Amino acid sequence: MSQPVRTAIFPVAGLGTRFLPATKATPKELLPVIDTPLIQYAIDEAQEAGIERMVFVSHPSKQAIERHVMDDAKLRAELRSRGKRDLENELRDAALCPESDDVVFTMQHEPLGLGHAVLCAKDHVLPGPVAVILPDDLILGQSCLPEMIDAYAASTAGHMVATMEVALEETNKYGILSGARHGRLFAADGIVEKPAPQNAPSREAVVGRYILDESIFADLSGQEPGAGGEIQLTDAIDAGLARLGLHGFRFSGTRFDCGSKAGMLRAILHLAAQDEEYRDVLIEAGLGQSAPEAA
Repeated sequence: MSQPVRTAIFPVAGLGTRFLPATKATPKELLPVIDTPLIQYAIDEAQEAGIERMVFVSHPSKQAIERHVMDDAKLRAELRSRGKRDLENELRDAALCPESDDVVFTMQHEPLGLGHAVLCAKDHVLPGPVAVILPDDLILGQSCLPEMIDAYAASTAGHMVATMEVALEETNKYGILSGARHGRLFAADGIVEKPAPQNAPSREAVVGRYILDESIFADLSGQEPGAGGEIQLTDAIDAGLARLGLHGFRFSGTRFDCGSKAGMLRAILHLAAQDEEYRDVLIEAGLGQSAPEAA
């Protein structure tokens, strides 16, 4: 039985260049999917998974993230004085409390890669394996991290990554596993960062949820820059693969790449289609169906 996963790391220091100019002043993690920022979905997922400590690896220019994440008693008091109790309660329930929640903000001052961002959290994690959640990989439906943690507890591997099958021509956008599938688990014997389609060992692609043995920090500390001159998390995972083992996990939910404009739009339309409030809007746009007329 593996140790419990008590810490989640949220790498949120990126510049969000694909959404400029919208992200010039607003961090991409605060971009809303209808009315809920991406970071809120990630926090809710971690809480559902029973995570004890949340470590946000941010950048000094993105103070708005901390303002959103943490409780704002002054704002809630203002809402209460205006009789907006429902909105006050909604903000209170969504926010993290500095007194009752274990929250750490640490800085990644230079854009040196995802592996470097995880390494920046080294001094702030609780003992045992750690989870890493990329907020712009939005997974709707069945929450991913809770079912991953259950699978990890029963797994013999030290590292586990969330995976999905992608088209062969898409493999150059992902870390790709080699190995063999056994049900929902993929026993990996290697991981390659963004291979060309003709060199891809499979179509089993890593998406933004990881559970990593605590030795990942030692492997990252000695990691040389990889693709793009950055410290690649996939390289450090691969370095420990023979020693620890690696499983890919096929999650149940639906993943949206909200780091891209098309992925964000797909997520918005997906949620809108499930909400009666937006039915007429979708019909007007030719994206929904009118209710059948009564006989």
